[in-house]
Amino acid sequence: MKNIVFIAFIVSQFVWCGQIMAQENKNSTDKADSLQQKREQIIVEEKDALKKEVLAINKRFNNGEITPEEAAGLKEAAAEIHALNIENKIAILENSVALTERGGVYKDTVVTSGEDGKDLSRIEIQFFDDEGSLVEISSGQQKKYDKKTRSNLLMAFGFNNAIIEGQSIDKSPYKMGKSKFFEIGWTWSTRVLENSNAIRFRYGFAFQFNGLNPTDNMYFVQDGDLTYLEEFPGSLTKSKLRMDNLVVPIHFEFGPSKKIDKGNYYRFSTRKKFKYGIGGYFGFNLRTRQKLKYSENGSKQKDKITQSYNTSNLIYGLSSYIGVDSFSFYVKYDLNKIFNEPNRRENNISLGLRFDL
Repeated sequence: MKNIVFIAFIVSQFVWCGQIMAQENKNSTDKADSLQQKREQIIVEEKDALKKEVLAINKRFNNGEITPEEAAGLKEAAAEIHALNIENKIAILENSVALTERGGVYKDTVVTSGEDGKDLSRIEIQFFDDEGSLVEISSGQQKKYDKKTRSNLLMAFGFNNAIIEGQSIDKSPYKMGKSKFFEIGWTWSTRVLENSNAIRFRYGFAFQFNGLNPTDNMYFVQDGDLTYLEEFPGSLTKSKLRMDNLVVPIHFEFGPSKKIDKGNYYRFSTRKKFKYGIGGYFGFNLRTRQKLKYSENGSKQKDKITQSYNTSNLIYGLSSYIGVDSFSFYVKYDLNKIFNEPNRRENNISLGLRFDL
């Protein structure tokens, strides 16, 4: 009888332990499911909020209140904010669960992105609005909160000629419409003032190509230290002297800007804003070359003659521009003489268009 009672007791203990383990597993599963549901709820809520913001931005764009660039910037900023919200809320949820399990008490807290307003982290989200536009955040390096320096491509072209001592420019021996210049380079623009973009310091490097096309079938002749124009023995179809220079342009640029605050960073925009720059440049001559095209014995000839032509090795001058956005009118004037002593004084001058792209 005692053995039967003992066996019944043992069996009842196994059944009781099994029920307890099953209940604990069920509670654990329920907790995991509840936590996952709350995570998904957070993501859904933030995506819904993001969708509403994107729709509002699209409405402003369609109404002509903002530009495509501004709309894209606002969408990016909104997506970044909601991505951080998702990450922070999930972290708060998981930490509060862990705290409660240890017997602690959870209280709502305010989570910020840092004392200076900068991003602390980023996650990746892809979301399509009702127009099929993709709002995406790629995990990676955070944006700099305040960026004082930016860079851009410089390109300029136009007409070229020379100011000759004791001679008016309308009597220049160089063709007005045929003599041209081209300039290309890379520049940086740094904000001078701490809280305003009204003054910018621009600097960089550029290649200048200044061309002079003589009139009246003339071409350049180098005779020792002298360089002068002489009539070509045949019939010229093209006569051009080109000076290739490498220079460092330096300008102070003035003009209004619009501050665009995107929450975790801000930028100054000069889009559609007036600007005025004044400064100069210095550098050196890389090469001087004369190009001649003519006919000889019924056949077309082309000569490319590379020599110094006594041109100045050191290049320096003044330049200025005035315009709107990336477009401006541009003038530059070489303070150095085109041809060294004992040649007459001639200074290169250029007038054209400038693009900061």
